Amino acid sequence: MIVNTFAAVLLLGSFFLLILLRMPIAFSLGLSAVITALHLGLPVSVIFQQVLGGINVFALLAIPFFILAGEIMSQGGIALRLVALSNVLIGRVRGGLAMVNILASVFFGGISGSSVADTSSIGAVLIPMMVDQGYDRDFAITVTISSSVQGILIPPSHNMIIYSLVAGGVSVAGLFLGGFVPGLVLALALGVYCYIVSVKRNYPKGGKVPFAEAVGAIRDSLLGLFTVMIVVVGVVVGIFTATESAAIAAIYAFFVTFFAMREVPLKQFVPILRNSLKTMAIIFFLIGCSSAFGWLMTYLGIPKAIVKSIIGFSSNRIVIMLILNVLMLFLGTFMDMSALILICTPILLPIATSVGMHPIHFGVVMMLNLGIGLLTPPVGGTLFVGCAIGKMPIEKVSRAMLPFYAVMVGVLLLITYIPDIVMFAPTRFLGN
Repeated sequence: MIVNTFAAVLLLGSFFLLILLRMPIAFSLGLSAVITALHLGLPVSVIFQQVLGGINVFALLAIPFFILAGEIMSQGGIALRLVALSNVLIGRVRGGLAMVNILASVFFGGISGSSVADTSSIGAVLIPMMVDQGYDRDFAITVTISSSVQGILIPPSHNMIIYSLVAGGVSVAGLFLGGFVPGLVLALALGVYCYIVSVKRNYPKGGKVPFAEAVGAIRDSLLGLFTVMIVVVGVVVGIFTATESAAIAAIYAFFVTFFAMREVPLKQFVPILRNSLKTMAIIFFLIGCSSAFGWLMTYLGIPKAIVKSIIGFSSNRIVIMLILNVLMLFLGTFMDMSALILICTPILLPIATSVGMHPIHFGVVMMLNLGIGLLTPPVGGTLFVGCAIGKMPIEKVSRAMLPFYAVMVGVLLLITYIPDIVMFAPTRFLGN
């Protein structure tokens, strides 16, 4: 039961009002928390203590290291090497460049862990290339941004680390393993759809890659792909913690980019570091403000009231899981992914576990839900980046995205109602 109904309405109402006024989400969270605390007569210092407490967590150090490693690799020519590798493996089929786009996102997602970084790096290379070879511009953009969601599912993903902390210490290794198979299923589903469209529209096949060039592409890409091995194998086997593996990955990325490949001058590290720090500051400020907002929601009893109302609506497991998906998809169209993980996890995870969903299973379902949100207006960050690179209006790209939305929601329902798709790898490698 909600302790103070007016305070709850004030907290949520002021937050959504500030969002509608286009105030950044972190500021909206923090300001609405301060306003509500003043109404309740709570010391404002309590809110700031919650902000500091939310970011004073050692495990969060993994996030800046992963961001730095991804930024270094994305600036160091790795994207071009992964495109070349993908072309060797799958470029000769009908619509080969679309398939290359999807497979390159699988590889690059395992390095950057970011949908936006994937779109920025892979899209900058492949969108102009696809248009030059006769692909429709809107198709080239939609393939790129849709496949970039794999970066959120395929490890390492800093969003999974955020979920792990908010969910009370869910195994990071389990989440990494749990996202791997769904990421591949999503790639396969997108690949099948793109092949059908390519045949229908008679998009070109790729040319045969000479043997020497193929060997060179495979050799050159191994240095980048080894980053994934460091993180995933190290965490799963237990050699490193997530934080330690992230730090090692960042150091490895630094030496590979600036000393092994040497395509980027060392002086470029300063702007790379600046970009990374900017991203880190945004994420940590968001985490802090979300912690204060979440503490006030718990103080007012809002999560328990929401849980009670959803469970009271239906006791059917299938219906409740569908409601959770619809709710996350809806919220994902309006809010940033990291903010939603921080706000929704304490509310929705108890509902999910009450109907038998494992926290790892629910975490991966949440990642895909909110990943789709990155591609939807009005607050789709990846959608905006793809439109900027492809130089097309958001309205036209959004219409072209409709069949891709259908494919991705189909995969979402598949992993929701067939939990073994998510839980197979964690159970196989980590046990029960």
